[in-house]
Amino acid sequence: MKKHLLALGLVATFGLNGQLQADEGLKDIHVYKSPTCGCCTDWVDHLKDNGFKVEVTETNNLNPLKQDAGLPSSLASCHTAFIGDYVIEGHVPANDIHRLIAEAPKAKGLAVPGMPVGSPGMEMGDRKDPYQVLMFNESGQTRVFAEHN
Repeated sequence: MKKHLLALGLVATFGLNGQLQADEGLKDIHVYKSPTCGCCTDWVDHLKDNGFKVEVTETNNLNPLKQDAGLPSSLASCHTAFIGDYVIEGHVPANDIHRLIAEAPKAKGLAVPGMPVGSPGMEMGDRKDPYQVLMFNESGQTRVFAEHN
């Protein structure tokens, strides 16, 4: 009986540890950005400050990457990232990425088109323009995932 309980305890411990490792893996994000873009660097810092492990690849030719990722040109911004099976385009707040991972909707990814003032990496004093985070699917259809004012 004691061996059985010990075995169950070990399975529970390793199972939980495996889940923690899986969750931790979902915090790995790979960002592709221009080597000269300061707002992209600030967004990377925002991700790091919010618990993400960030790998950065600098490139001067992001358009083929965006096309290969299935990103509609109407959603484009200055940097593109990948986390798990999701594409993250532009200045998406870290909290919205955490929510995406937690909810795991069937989607291609999230995007903040353009470069709205006040979004992470685009801070300019107290100015904060309202903007939306859009979730998009394989067909390029979008819906509002979050609104920020």
